[in-house]
Amino acid sequence: MNPTLILLPDFALILFGYGLRRSAQFDDAFWRGIEKFIYFVLFPPLLFRALVKAHLDFVASTPMLLAGLGFTAFGLMLGYIARPYLKLSPASFASGIQAAFRFNSYVGFAIIGTLDGQAGIAAIALLFGLMIPLVNIVSVSLLAHHAQGNILRELASNPLIGGIIVGLACNLAGIAPPYWVMHAIGALADAALPMGLISVGAGLRFSTWSRHPGVIAYWSGIKLVAVPACASLLVSWLDISAVYRDAALIMSTLPAATSCYILAVRMGGDGILAASLVTATTLGGMLSIPLWLAYWY
Repeated sequence: MNPTLILLPDFALILFGYGLRRSAQFDDAFWRGIEKFIYFVLFPPLLFRALVKAHLDFVASTPMLLAGLGFTAFGLMLGYIARPYLKLSPASFASGIQAAFRFNSYVGFAIIGTLDGQAGIAAIALLFGLMIPLVNIVSVSLLAHHAQGNILRELASNPLIGGIIVGLACNLAGIAPPYWVMHAIGALADAALPMGLISVGAGLRFSTWSRHPGVIAYWSGIKLVAVPACASLLVSWLDISAVYRDAALIMSTLPAATSCYILAVRMGGDGILAASLVTATTLGGMLSIPLWLAYWY
């Protein structure tokens, strides 16, 4: 397996999105609408389809979930211990540290879908189902001093969590939607990954990197190097295998989520720093992810 060739189409879509944004054919309002459409309309069906008919082995998936908790906590710890040395305001620190432990689910679904198909998407959806609420709670708590909302509202408005819950509930209850419903859901799900990657590219920002280059390098290094290294050890120690191993390892390599920027702006934080970190980890991930996959496989 050549990881670079496998991931090339996904990375090409990210760069295509950046090129579209730079072409100025579509204004900022268009891209905000696209991101909202993907987030609320396309991704919940993707998660539902992956989970509703999946063979779910909760015993076998438990080590994967433990690994996800472990390397996410490791990233948060490394990001936090440098607080006295980074010389940032509380708002900037709370906004930027998100990049050390939050992950871009769009990229994760695309990569594991390429490697393992629907079984991989179902496995990583279970992992995301645990981790998305937790990282949101941590992020909102860190930004709480600047908040205009609360944790419960942030979680309740997260459509990815909704798609996971409904898919799991139908699976466990043995509810099988009729063919025509699944066909319609499938059409939306098929559009989610390419559109999600294009939106990731459209969100890249380069003009703000000069503000805090050392801070950006530090938190990006945690996300792209230290967290995957921790995941390697945990996967080995917990003896995780097959698709659950792939899900844990891939999640550990993912760049910071675009929602880092959205949450920072919404809660009165430093949106410019958050956007810089999303861009740095996304571009860095184009190099680091193939290298990690080549090392593991």
